[in-house]
Amino acid sequence: MDYLGLSFEQLDETAVVSLLRSRRAEMAFAYLVTPNVDHVVRLSKLPREAPERRAYRLAAWRLCDSRILSLLASLQGIRLPVVPGSDIVVRLIRDVLVAGDRVCLIGGEPGDADMLRDLRPDVVILQHIPPMALRDNAAARTAAARFSVDADARFTLIAVGSPQQELIAAEIRDIEHGRGTGLCIGASIDYLAGRENRAPRWMQRLALEWLHRLLSNPRRMWRRYLVDGPRIFLLAWRFRR
Repeated sequence: MDYLGLSFEQLDETAVVSLLRSRRAEMAFAYLVTPNVDHVVRLSKLPREAPERRAYRLAAWRLCDSRILSLLASLQGIRLPVVPGSDIVVRLIRDVLVAGDRVCLIGGEPGDADMLRDLRPDVVILQHIPPMALRDNAAARTAAARFSVDADARFTLIAVGSPQQELIAAEIRDIEHGRGTGLCIGASIDYLAGRENRAPRWMQRLALEWLHRLLSNPRRMWRRYLVDGPRIFLLAWRFRR
C-alpha cells in the first residue's frame, strides 16, 4: 500500500514472524525496514535519486513502525498495520532462531553480543561496532557491509540508526555473495540491553510513544519530535489533496 512516498506491506506481526521463519541462511540477501514518522519526514526532503531513497526502495519489506503514521493513513482510508521493529526483534530471538543459527549484529555497544548469547546460548552471535559519524563515512559503511557478508549469518541485525542502517543494508544487497536476511532495527538493542525503556503499553496504544521518548531524553529528542516531526501533518494533508 503506497503512502507518503513509500510502499508498505500489509503484514501483521504474526505474518512477519512466519516470513522470517521461512528465510534461510543461503538465500540471496534481502532486508526489512521499519519506517516511522522521522524516516518519512527525512525522505520527503530528498530527491528521488538520493541513496537513502534507493535504500528504502530496494528493501524487500517495508513495515510501518509508527502509530501516528498508521492513524493518519486510516483517516485517508489506507490501512497500515503497525509492526514495531522492537517487537519483531523479540519475536526473532524467542520464536524464529533455531539452534546453530548465526546472527550478525552491526552496531550496539560492547557487551551486547554477550547479552544476546545469554538470551540464546545455542546461537552463534558475531558483532561489528562501526565508528561514530557513520552517515558521512562511506568506507566504514562498506566495512560493516563486508563484515555482514563474511559472517555468513542467517540474520543480520543492523542497529546503527537511520539512514545509516538502511544504506548498509542496501550495500550488503549489492554485494554479489550477500546472503541471509537483514533487519534495520534502530534502538531495539538498547531496549533489550536495558539502556532505554519502551513506553508503557497504554501509551503505545494511544500513539504516545513519541512523548515517552521525548520526556525520557529531551536533549536528544526535542528537535525530532517538536521541530521535524510535525511536518508529517503537512505531508499527510498534501497527500490527501
